[in-house]
Amino acid sequence: MGYLSNQTVTVDAILTTKGRELLARNDGSFRITQFSLADDEVDYTLYNPSHPSGSAYYGEAIQNMPLLEAFPQETQMLKYKLATLPRGTAKLPIIDLGYTSIVLKQGASLSITPQTLNYTGGNNFESSGYTAIISDVRLFNTFNGVGIDTEAANALNVTQTIGTNISKTVVGTTINIRATTVNTLFGTNTVLYATLTVIGRDSGARLTIPVQITKIS
Repeated sequence: MGYLSNQTVTVDAILTTKGRELLARNDGSFRITQFSLADDEVDYTLYNPSHPSGSAYYGEAIQNMPLLEAFPQETQMLKYKLATLPRGTAKLPIIDLGYTSIVLKQGASLSITPQTLNYTGGNNFESSGYTAIISDVRLFNTFNGVGIDTEAANALNVTQTIGTNISKTVVGTTINIRATTVNTLFGTNTVLYATLTVIGRDSGARLTIPVQITKIS
């Protein structure tokens, strides 16, 4: 990881781990069909409409901020994706999971059906579904998404991990999880911790909540 120079216009693009796997096959299956934009590094509170030099300098502090170079860690990059919303949108979409945190006993299961509030179309569900990221898949016997039958979604839902990371990303309208039954993962602890991040694939809305797995004595 490093910083990019903000003195010139730079496009720094990298392939995800899945993209590199497809490229390595060299069989013509590699096709770029989607990309994401985000403004993770931008602190909009630095916009200064009172700048003494006039309106041309209101955003000077923002324009001079350093930018991170791209790296394939889905829990750290593209956390705040740019989204196109209808003109006149008065409220930003927000994700509702029905939980502010999740506490599961060892071996317990849970199905989560996310909703997107303040979203257009007259309902709270997104047609493209939701991306869900668990920070440590080792703590779960099951972590998958159902309800979206596309090649990209199915590829994610059968992949155990992303590269050498311990996180896992799935896609669906419903996310199924089952806590681990392996006692040795706990060591001397009675509680294991992770985070669950859910992102609306149409709205760009995002929510992260803590997850706890408690050991059964």
